[in-house]
Amino acid sequence: MKSYYLRLLLVLICISGTVTAQTKAQKAQLKQQLQAKLDSLQQANKFPGATFTVILPDGDKIAIATGIADSTGLIKMSPDHRMLSGSNGKTLFAASAMVLHEQGLFKLDDKIEKYIGDEEWFTRLPNAQSITMRMLLNHTSGIEEYYELGDFMQRLKQNPTHTWKPVEILSYIFDRKPLFEAGKGWGYADTNFILLGYILEKISGKTMYDMANTHVIKPYKLSATEPSVKRNYKRFAVGYSNPTSPFPFHGPMVKNGEMAFSPQFEWTGGGFVSSASDLATWAKGFYNFKAITSESREAITQGVPAKTGRDHLYGLGMQIRPTGFTKYSYGHSGWFPGYISDAAYFPDMNIAMGIQFNTDNFRLLKRSSYAYLLDMAKLVTAMQEKGK
Repeated sequence: MKSYYLRLLLVLICISGTVTAQTKAQKAQLKQQLQAKLDSLQQANKFPGATFTVILPDGDKIAIATGIADSTGLIKMSPDHRMLSGSNGKTLFAASAMVLHEQGLFKLDDKIEKYIGDEEWFTRLPNAQSITMRMLLNHTSGIEEYYELGDFMQRLKQNPTHTWKPVEILSYIFDRKPLFEAGKGWGYADTNFILLGYILEKISGKTMYDMANTHVIKPYKLSATEPSVKRNYKRFAVGYSNPTSPFPFHGPMVKNGEMAFSPQFEWTGGGFVSSASDLATWAKGFYNFKAITSESREAITQGVPAKTGRDHLYGLGMQIRPTGFTKYSYGHSGWFPGYISDAAYFPDMNIAMGIQFNTDNFRLLKRSSYAYLLDMAKLVTAMQEKGK
């Protein structure tokens, strides 16, 4: 009997070793395919560079890069290069908001008047008396985008190091007509999250960056993610902004190691420097956010029709987009002068992806950043099917 069990154990060990070797070989092959795909896209479309990470069902990561991080120094892009992640940062603040919601500091359908009705400028907000907290989180408030109004761009150009205060930014929408009646339409605007951040800091007594650090960055070990509140960062890729950008800065966004202007104004509209790996990690983390109940997670994924693409939805700080080969993915894209980011979690496949480009020129990309993720996801799906 002992010899039988010994032989059985040896057989199982051999089988396990063979499976492990096959798995490693498959992942190595997948990495080669992903690298070849990303390289071919960069060479065909001539964008400066990109980083990409996929987190597989077993938790293993494949991180790759292509192109250049700095054309002046001819520095190659590496997987650990970081970039401004733009509106992807909304996901960290939305998660922090839901923690406060769980703590009972506010309800999603509370009118914002309950919390800031005593501000002298409150009635100057479009739809002031009818906006709810949920409407800020899913962009159905009727508030428009602030940075396209008034003299914002002129002031940013004249004083690129200016530290902007939330009410100073909100003042650009004072006394303007709403885009639509609150809750009766959809209009994406960073302004919604600037107003949300102002309210949450007031009712919690904490800063939004501290809350994001406590509830997201530390627990999920996002070591490459930090607030975009200064002009220089380590392992930072130079972004290249195209001449048609609405911002008054074009060409390389970093010169002599320093950004052309402070990104501090973005705040809760985005507000982070990150890596493709961190974006992928958090895309999966946000969908399965451990700090809140299943009911709150369900609320985040209850989307309203969004104008970002065919059959796209928008939840609470979350883009919900069809894939064409599974059901939906859950994540967020991001844009900032010189940079484009995107991240998504595919629950049906249990994979998460993040991608960053050091350009804001969609003409170079020729399609959306999400389309790039879908291309890569198809390669991963094919490998998974082959391994069954």
